[in-house]
Amino acid sequence: MKSFFQFLSESTAVQQAARMGLTGDGHGGWYKDGEFVAKTEKGVLKFYNKRQKMGQQDPAQSDKEKRLSHTTSASAQQPQAEPKGAAPQQAAPAQQAQQPVAQEDDPDAPASPEDLTPPAVKKTKGTLTVAFGRFNPPTTGHEKLLDNVATSSDDGDYIIVPSRSQDKKKNPLDADQKVAVMRAMFPNHSERIVNDPGNRTIFDVLKKAHNDGYAGVRIVGGADRQKEFDKLVNNYNGLKYDFDTVEVRSAGDRDPDSEGVEGMSASKQRKYAAENDFENFLKGVPTAMNKKVARELFNNIRTGMNIKEGWNLWEIAPRFDWKNLRELFVGKKIYQVGELVENLNTGLVGRIIRRGANHLICVTEDNVMFKSWIKDVAEAKKYNNITKISGVPANQREVGTDAHRKYVEKMVPGSDWGRQFINKYRKK
Repeated sequence: MKSFFQFLSESTAVQQAARMGLTGDGHGGWYKDGEFVAKTEKGVLKFYNKRQKMGQQDPAQSDKEKRLSHTTSASAQQPQAEPKGAAPQQAAPAQQAQQPVAQEDDPDAPASPEDLTPPAVKKTKGTLTVAFGRFNPPTTGHEKLLDNVATSSDDGDYIIVPSRSQDKKKNPLDADQKVAVMRAMFPNHSERIVNDPGNRTIFDVLKKAHNDGYAGVRIVGGADRQKEFDKLVNNYNGLKYDFDTVEVRSAGDRDPDSEGVEGMSASKQRKYAAENDFENFLKGVPTAMNKKVARELFNNIRTGMNIKEGWNLWEIAPRFDWKNLRELFVGKKIYQVGELVENLNTGLVGRIIRRGANHLICVTEDNVMFKSWIKDVAEAKKYNNITKISGVPANQREVGTDAHRKYVEKMVPGSDWGRQFINKYRKK
């Protein structure tokens, strides 16, 4: 006899299948126009090769079909009638809450993909090559990256997108300051450096490329970030945007301890600015750059960091003070569950739902779950310090109503953040 939990889970799968117009065989299999396309596994639909034929060997999946198997739902029109063989739908509120969730073993897997529907756009362009990064501040080390992006592009079709991240520690320059400096530092790429307030995250950049009719994208970045970007952007291809090809390419390894261009980094430049070491700071800007302009950049960084308030190396350049960063994190002095943080590599802002050994699991407002190393995040203070409304309107005071529940949840950190996910991430 099926347990109540099994019944609820299978009902959820039936509802998914009904929305997609699938026909059930009564044994967990689902068909579309006579072709086997999905099977109920652990209460959700697992999608299989769309080109599979009954009675024949399953052909090799394409990359796009493999990505479809990661999702537990897909956008579809509401069916006119229930599929043959499906159990009657009796969707209670409790059942409706059990919407498709992220894969248990993949914190970057899509959640609630039924809400992610990229518009159908005619592919009129080839592959766009993209570099998305903080560049805070830009250095001679970034020139190698920009040159790599240009040579990796198809017919010179590439863009450089500085993120909009700004704070007093790791991102002292605002977007306008960064773009102005980058265009002066790298004149060969100045026309390709984009200053668009709409490009807050890597997803914003890819959505725009999709809407512009590009058939593919190629993302170029540091070797230490290649895996992070590869996993994230491929998981959401077909959901937030739809490209025939998505490639993530490394611009090469970099040794932060070496001298010269190979070892230059924004972390070092922030450290020199905090220490008021202009002579070493000069080594991180192009030799052709006017010394007066370099001094102005140096001063702008110090002003943005508000040095007068004091500073901690782990905050402005964590790679040079990993010990203190780690001790503060383990001691639960920073990055608490419920706080909002920004992933400085992707621009995603999410609420912390789990603290790992040296990483965080976070969820964005639109249910994108991502993993970040603690060295790659910054507290999103402008969101965390929002003044909370005191009291509750008269129409929300009735105990037992959804309005009252939502109000109470706001006062209990961790009560609903990430609730929609299957949690091996939840503390035992």
